[in-house]
Amino acid sequence: MLQQISITDFTNSAGKVQKIDVCFQLFGRKLGTAPVILVNHALTGNAQVCGSGGWWSDIVGPGASIDTDQYSILCINIPGNGILKNDEDSFHNYKEFTLNDIARIQVKVLEYLNITELFAIIGASIGGALAWQLAALKPDLALHVIPIATDLKSTDWLLANCKIQDRILNNSENPLEDARMHAMTFYRTPQSLSYKFRNEKDETTKSFKVENWLEHHGSKLRSRFSLSSYKLMNHLLTTINISNESQSAIEVAARVKGHIHMITIDTDLFFLAEENWNSYVELSLFKNNVSIHEIKSIHGHDAFLIETDQVAKFLEPIFQKKNYTNENNKSRSVWAG
Repeated sequence: MLQQISITDFTNSAGKVQKIDVCFQLFGRKLGTAPVILVNHALTGNAQVCGSGGWWSDIVGPGASIDTDQYSILCINIPGNGILKNDEDSFHNYKEFTLNDIARIQVKVLEYLNITELFAIIGASIGGALAWQLAALKPDLALHVIPIATDLKSTDWLLANCKIQDRILNNSENPLEDARMHAMTFYRTPQSLSYKFRNEKDETTKSFKVENWLEHHGSKLRSRFSLSSYKLMNHLLTTINISNESQSAIEVAARVKGHIHMITIDTDLFFLAEENWNSYVELSLFKNNVSIHEIKSIHGHDAFLIETDQVAKFLEPIFQKKNYTNENNKSRSVWAG
């Protein structure tokens, strides 16, 4: 059930004080009876992480890798993502917010729920970046931090694509549809599209099936998102950065007390695997309990939603599924601590 709290006096990064309405959902064991896992949703997701219509039901649920029979699961909507479907839920001043602001809002929700420690923070894409931001803000908060298909900071490549998205959102006659269609081309790979569509045409429309697929995703987003919400989410991607005035992103990450389990995707065209591996190598010079796993897929960034068997194999040792050990893991993980 969607629950809501209001933070009456939140000060964003630009110094503006305003009321923030935050929605969240709880799944699994009742709070206070089991370890708590915070699951962050991705760009177009929401707090419905499991159950009917859940965006990650293959991973979160009864008997799943993140077992709702064993854990309390908390998923918090990124405020302003349109879940309340009213104008008050929109951040028309969205450029005043950073992803660090969203992490500070998450801290307020945790305080409201009297949650002082987490078994794990996990998220993919912008949700993984938010996991980094929260861990940087509260280095003692979580025993495990699991950022998937993301990075410690926005890269030039990410900033470039977000700039194009912003231009589309502000200049197109069909901004949501057009922006989403452009985004889908870097959420997948050329190989993924060839595998799925094989250059075939739809017999009814006589158009290429890949064109219909893009238009479907554009229309689907328009039915679920407001323009202001998508502008906010796209803008937040440009603000990923856990560094501070005195420390680099790697130095800040090294302060995180819990185990860090990075998961990258070998064909990710959005958050590049090479960048993840570089971050891992640099971070491992400062921190012993950090590891990296790599999803092998032709599907690119969206593989974290598609290759759920691989994701599950990486997560099972963390969440005490006892089917795998380092020595016999068949998923080509690399463990360093």
